[in-house]
Parts: sequence; C-alpha cells; structure tokens
Amino acid sequence: MSTLQPVSIASAEHYTWGEVCDGWRLLKEEQLSVIQERVPPGGAEVMHFHSRARQLFYVLSGIATLELADGAVTFGAGEGVHVPPGVPHRFRNATDEDVVFLVISAPSTEGDRTLG
Repeated sequence: MSTLQPVSIASAEHYTWGEVCDGWRLLKEEQLSVIQERVPPGGAEVMHFHSRARQLFYVLSGIATLELADGAVTFGAGEGVHVPPGVPHRFRNATDEDVVFLVISAPSTEGDRTLG
C-alpha cells in the first residue's frame, strides 16, 4: 500500500494573511512550497522580494495583478507569472471577484522575505 495521499484545502494547513486572505499549505518542504491562496476583491500584499526563492503565481480562477517595480502584469485563469529571486513584487486583486491561485516557491520563502 502506498504512503502517498491526496492533499486538498480540506486537509491542508490553513492560515490567513492581510486580514481577509486565505492560504492553504498544500506542500511545505524546505526546497519546495505549494500554496493555494484566495484573495478577495481589493485584497493585496505589500511590495516585497525574496533573496533565494523563485515563485510561480498560477491563477485557478479570477483575474490577478502582479505589481512590479517597472509596471504590472494582469493575468487570469490558466495563466501564470514567474518571479525570479530579487524581483520586488506585490500580488493584488483589483476586480470584484475572488482570485484563487497557486503560488509555487523553490526553495520555500520561509525566512526569505524583505519588504520593499
């Protein structure tokens, strides 16, 4: 019998951020993190960067805006944006519907976040 088990938001560790946003840790490893997040209309994080981690933001539903130092990228369901280490970014929901997305980080961003 395999020790592999399915994971979902029903079984994953849940947390809130920004007072109104939800996150579920689908995979929490030192070298790889996969989180499903939900950002309601108007929700956003602060501008920050990661020194080591690269991230892929992949939208499952809704429309997201990723603000960067030199502009912004808007993308929707079935699309993703890669953010290399050292690139300041801010995820924002500028629409009137929830955005549900995966953020995949390698290595994990734990302890690797600088504001600015």
